[in-house]
Amino acid sequence: MDYAIKKSNSEWRSELGDEKYAVLREAGTERPGTGELLDESRAGTYTCGACNAELFKSGTKFDSDCGWPSFYESVRPEAVELLEDRSLGSVRTEVRCANCGSHLGHVFPDGFGTPTGDRYCMNSISLSFTPAE
Repeated sequence: MDYAIKKSNSEWRSELGDEKYAVLREAGTERPGTGELLDESRAGTYTCGACNAELFKSGTKFDSDCGWPSFYESVRPEAVELLEDRSLGSVRTEVRCANCGSHLGHVFPDGFGTPTGDRYCMNSISLSFTPAE
């Protein structure tokens, strides 16, 4: 995909630091239950931790008890890019920021009781949060 934000790996690493770079640009995963945004419950907006593109609204966040912040839909379908991921010997759907291509997490069809049935399981470190005013 042709992303609006294009930077070299060295530019991303310099801007993000090693920990964020490993998740956002190398598709790593933070340990479950450790993310700063896991228990965030204020009204507001979640944006990409790399480029600040708007990704999720707080009203779509739910407690899935999986260890990562979970949402049942993105702010707009075109805000995220969904890609087939076969990296761990199974088929999953990777979620990337459609603006810069950064890895956010994965989406699963097990968001039981949500309006969409989806669970966007996102790494806290991949997101920034701005509280509503």
